Amino acid sequence: MSRTHPIIIQGGMGVAVSNWRLARAVSRLGQLGVVSGTALDQAFARRLQDGDPGGHMRLALDHFPFAAMGERIWKTWFVPGGKSAADSYRRMAMHTPDGPRDVHELCIIANFAEVFLARHGHNNAVGINYLEKVQLPHLPSIYGAMLAGVEYILIGAGIPLKIPGVIDTLALHEPASYPLQISGAQGADTTLTFSPRSYMEHDLPPLHRPYFLAIIASNTLATTMMKRANGRVDGFVVEGPTAGGHNAPPRGQAQFNELGEPIYGDRDRVDLAKLRELNVPFWLAGGFGKPEQVAEALASGAAGVQVGTAFAFTVESGFSTEYKQAVLSRIVSGEARVVTDPLASPTNFPFKVVPVPGSLSESDVYEDRPRICDLGYLREAYRDADGVVGYRCAAEPVTVYAAKGGKPENTAGRKCLCNALMANVGYQQVRAGTYIEQGLITSGNDLTELADFLPVSGGVYSAADVIDRLLSRLTDGSVPVQSPLEEQTV
Repeated sequence: MSRTHPIIIQGGMGVAVSNWRLARAVSRLGQLGVVSGTALDQAFARRLQDGDPGGHMRLALDHFPFAAMGERIWKTWFVPGGKSAADSYRRMAMHTPDGPRDVHELCIIANFAEVFLARHGHNNAVGINYLEKVQLPHLPSIYGAMLAGVEYILIGAGIPLKIPGVIDTLALHEPASYPLQISGAQGADTTLTFSPRSYMEHDLPPLHRPYFLAIIASNTLATTMMKRANGRVDGFVVEGPTAGGHNAPPRGQAQFNELGEPIYGDRDRVDLAKLRELNVPFWLAGGFGKPEQVAEALASGAAGVQVGTAFAFTVESGFSTEYKQAVLSRIVSGEARVVTDPLASPTNFPFKVVPVPGSLSESDVYEDRPRICDLGYLREAYRDADGVVGYRCAAEPVTVYAAKGGKPENTAGRKCLCNALMANVGYQQVRAGTYIEQGLITSGNDLTELADFLPVSGGVYSAADVIDRLLSRLTDGSVPVQSPLEEQTV
């Protein structure tokens, strides 16, 4: 029997961990490869400054529908032969509600290129993942991905009620708008606007309307999306608190264990019976990286599972070789662990951290880093006493944050995830020729179980190895008739 949707969704892990190579490897095997849309413009610009190794960005630009825009971006950012290791990457302007135009163009092209490359050489579906917390780049990013024929758009870390309407509008190349969330806003929020036709160099037919999957952590959010979204919601990814990256905060009064990690309880579980009543497909995520769990998810009524951690350390993923080997060696030695850090992220969302020597997980490395916010993806929009919208980040210098009305106590333990996640994938910034940004590895709680995917002799494994193992219970005839998840919650 043919399936409308894939069983396995490879998680969208940013920045550029779930890059086009990983997504293409997964999609070519008939499952859903997903690229991360977070800070793709920054990653694209740094790839060009590294000299575009392999010529992949050039290939994508050669297929971009608006040639003049593509050449502007190429001439602005490409460094023949690549910059020297001691040189800093050039900074791009931060996103604002009004653009600027060259930032929007870079955003459109970067998202197009990532999806194009993930789709190149096969005809299977590819998805892209965004964070609702990173709103400013939404409109040009989504348009760029749709220009490349993206089949699924997945969004979490917030309540993306207006995304379905944006997708419908952009498919027709019509102007789209999106409300920007502003801390402490009184009166009307700022509205982001984007007009595709002001960027188009010639007419195009209407674009394909991708499926929209909202990433949720509660039945309430699922119901809200179905009732209040301004367009069609095609399904959900149900992400539990054991998933990597950002987690939804625990519902109710915050409590912490002896390690300082937030404690999740019954209120944080999703009732699958109620979810099935919404009559849309859903995938279970966060701790579903074993073959028997895939079978159980299907038996519970899910369309499949989303898996991130197992794919994050494959040969195709974007993690730098240094960090990848450091984590895999700790898995083999039994030293790997995952900490749910309630303070690391400037967003106030708990963030999963894998302690790795030399990374920002170590207190001395964190203390030695100068506090600076020069990428700005996780900035919080706020309105000052005069009604002017400004931006602040709890990981920026404390005095600067306080001058913008932020509470100094909110800065304790906050880490610059923007720069750290760029460093994770080999695009670390060099400052004044001496200081080099360090990474901060994130992973789901099932990191310690990745030994199951490793060859007996240790070493590396591939996306194909992950898929083969995840689907093994479906191909050997051992799928249970009645799943233990059938009458439970997740």
